[in-house]
Amino acid sequence: MLEKILSLDTQLLVYLNSLGSTQYDGLWLIITNQLNWLPLFLLLLYVIFKKLGTKKTLYLLLFIAILLTFTDQITNLFKNGFQRLRPCNNPEINTIIRVVKKSNSYSFFSGHAANSMAVASFLYFTLRKYSFYFILLFLWPLIFAYSRIYLGLHYPLDIFCGYVFGIFSGYLFSILYKKAQKKYFPV
Repeated sequence: MLEKILSLDTQLLVYLNSLGSTQYDGLWLIITNQLNWLPLFLLLLYVIFKKLGTKKTLYLLLFIAILLTFTDQITNLFKNGFQRLRPCNNPEINTIIRVVKKSNSYSFFSGHAANSMAVASFLYFTLRKYSFYFILLFLWPLIFAYSRIYLGLHYPLDIFCGYVFGIFSGYLFSILYKKAQKKYFPV
């Protein structure tokens, strides 16, 4: 059963990765770089600051930093535990896919997917009462993580599992944040 799932995962990767073209490689290299998302993060920080004020915003940022540390470390445990080769390093398929970027770390599961989905989920579950538009935050991890398939760095299953872990982590941390907020910043 596991072999069948991994085979389908590889077939889906080959299909999705083959949709790319050299014409758009530069765009996807920009998208996959976290620093290029800084304008979005600054805009989001401004919106959050306007809604929450200085102390609550700093408290929220502290929780995001802890959340990112948590998801990143768990992701590394999984990568080192499973040691699944990235598509770009897998000799069985790296000659038939478009390898736009290489990385020497392992593939399962995607840290980009886990971290971005964890932050988006945390912010959504924490701030959705302020605006319906916080649901748009989920566009970021969708685009961000797809770039990893496009570039030949992750399988779709790596992305999916990263998303699941990210949603779980974001939700868990939103509960912890709300409990801490009631204790330290009662309304």
